[in-house]
Amino acid sequence: MSDMVGSFAYRPLYVQVKDKLKQRLIDGTWLPGQMIPSEMDLAREIGVSQGTVRKALDAITAENLLVRRQGRGTYVAEPEESRILFRYFRLQPKTGEHKFPQSHFGSWSIYQANRLETEALGIPPKSQVWRIGRERHISNKPLMVETLSLPAARFTGFETLKEIPNNVYRLYSEVWGITIARAAERLTAVAADDKDAKALGCAVGTPLLRIERIAYDLEDTPVELRVSRCLTDKAHYLSDLR
Repeated sequence: MSDMVGSFAYRPLYVQVKDKLKQRLIDGTWLPGQMIPSEMDLAREIGVSQGTVRKALDAITAENLLVRRQGRGTYVAEPEESRILFRYFRLQPKTGEHKFPQSHFGSWSIYQANRLETEALGIPPKSQVWRIGRERHISNKPLMVETLSLPAARFTGFETLKEIPNNVYRLYSEVWGITIARAAERLTAVAADDKDAKALGCAVGTPLLRIERIAYDLEDTPVELRVSRCLTDKAHYLSDLR
């Protein structure tokens, strides 16, 4: 036990335990939907107090990577968990309904990365990316058009997909073992071009919200660049700051 605790000496003990436990999510020891060992069992295994393990698990749960279920235990969060979906989808109808949009995918093909993709994904120049077109609807009405860019080196076998599901983060987790841990967004105002107008059923020049998002995995490596162009006449971007 002393050797284990000694290795945790330079940072708060619970932070080091947290890092050790998160590694089990990274390497696939703990899979989405799986119940993890009890606090007591983990404390015994690692050689720390149960309170330290609880604090570490609380921190991971706050990152939406674990889910505590009353009377049942603690589970690895699944990408389809509704609270996680809405953590990453911030457009809401102005009617106040809490709806997750349906996706309509166009083509997906492999390209040489452009400058934006190279910088956002942290990949070398001339790397290849999968570029995916998608329209998203709420209540059967177009809300946004998107382009998703994925580094081809990490998404081997993408060309074998017959279809892409609405929840792509679940797809990344199930097929490639990639868990999205966080995302960073930049918002700007733009005007609809001809392509936007055709897809969204609006006039050229209509104001749109452009959202540029980079999604990161558990090791904080960029996984996906997503550029969305959104109508805001019937929806708004909600950021709940707490």
